[in-house]
Amino acid sequence: MAKKSLDREFVWLQCTETGDLNYRAEIRVKGGISDKVKDGFMKFCPKLRKHTLHKIKRK
Repeated sequence: MAKKSLDREFVWLQCTETGDLNYRAEIRVKGGISDKVKDGFMKFCPKLRKHTLHKIKRK
């Protein structure tokens, strides 16, 4: 039987300009979330057709 990892969690990445949930990512939460991840990621927004800042959104 496969062991399920409890130190990882799925989160959505939300565009700061349009508010769309464009990406779903798996992050490591064991030991706290790093500041680099909390700051957000520069990802492509298909609605605006350019790279924008995407922040973590938990459902």
